[in-house]
Amino acid sequence: MVKRLLGSDGVDLCIETFGDPADPTLLLISGLTASMDWWDEEFCTRLADQERHVIRYDHRDTGESTSSPAGHPSYTGHDLATDTLRVLDACDVTTAHFVGVSAGGAMAQVVAAHHPQRVLTLTLIATSPAGERSSKHPLPRSEPRVAKTFEEPAPDPPWDDRDAVVEYLVEGERPYAGTLGFDAERVRTKATAVVARTVDMAASVANHWLADEDPRDRFCMSDISVPTLVLHGTADPMFPLAHGEALAAEIPGARLVPLAGMGHEVPPPQLWDVVIHEVVEHTG
Repeated sequence: MVKRLLGSDGVDLCIETFGDPADPTLLLISGLTASMDWWDEEFCTRLADQERHVIRYDHRDTGESTSSPAGHPSYTGHDLATDTLRVLDACDVTTAHFVGVSAGGAMAQVVAAHHPQRVLTLTLIATSPAGERSSKHPLPRSEPRVAKTFEEPAPDPPWDDRDAVVEYLVEGERPYAGTLGFDAERVRTKATAVVARTVDMAASVANHWLADEDPRDRFCMSDISVPTLVLHGTADPMFPLAHGEALAAEIPGARLVPLAGMGHEVPPPQLWDVVIHEVVEHTG
């Protein structure tokens, strides 16, 4: 594992790489407000052991990457999506297999639609169509327990109290669990690492939601032409399974693999054997 801070277009992005750079590159893209810590080191190592060069990175305002003042992001959603290309350029990687979870999957879709020459394949995890669909049928809404987190957000913790911030992150993840259950201790370990590494936790939690959308990111789902694998939890309370089914239906040639019991999350260890097998086969 190699960790470094990359400077590109005036932005510092913290990355870690696993495996041999001569192998095919997998770029792991986290969801909104999520640093690279949510992609388990062991998960990355197991992919690297399958002759894959794995890159995970901190979005702006997460981990050790460039941070803006809380409440005032100095970037747009377009910048977050195209940071994927800045990471690849800084690593001297021309093309990569994009693996995105939640909003990271939406970012991957944007790049695949607008910069297909950089994307070898897509793997979309726990996400939803980010472009215009051919179908006019609405997709199911989030379950009430998730909707409530947006309608009645938890009060901010004292940001200088690390233990309180860790518990805030743990409880923030709880409503998104599937029927596999919520492993609070595992999430607490992740949250502890996040808090220890993050430049500004207040900015990390708030700023991604405030980043402006950019009309340059608009596309039709049929514009995506790269081979696409959809991995979606059967118990996702944020984007019910119909969202994954819509992705597979809208992207030409896409293949859906339902993940039994998974919620809205980076695949947990119980599913790594299945997920790693599917990703390695897809990116072969």
